[in-house]
Amino acid sequence: QVQLVESGGGLVQAGDSLRLSCAASGRNVKDLVVGWFRQAPGKEREFVGIVLWSDQNSDYADSVKGRFTISRDNAKNTVYLQMNSLESEDTAVYFCVANRGVPIPWLRNVPNQYEYWGQGTQVTVSS
Repeated sequence: QVQLVESGGGLVQAGDSLRLSCAASGRNVKDLVVGWFRQAPGKEREFVGIVLWSDQNSDYADSVKGRFTISRDNAKNTVYLQMNSLESEDTAVYFCVANRGVPIPWLRNVPNQYEYWGQGTQVTVSS
């Protein structure tokens, strides 16, 4: 069983940067496909990005491409989401996700394709 615990959320201003952390236990993150989803008030859960076995093999939602980056620190067994140039539309609860296998490419943005979820951390961007 894999447990994921997010941290690092908070209140920032538009244009700021923020880094979220996701501490994993139960399995090494280097052996998992890891990613992030988010959910804004009144909206469905939305795919943010995913990295496969190497951090160079990644996929991001168009809305965050070029601004957000997912990385892993295998020594700390932690996954990060670096968010730059934040916008008010990025306000949401952010969830770390992990899978033992690679989701089918055209289903990567579907929440039920992911086995393990964190509890979420709130990010609020004021304009």
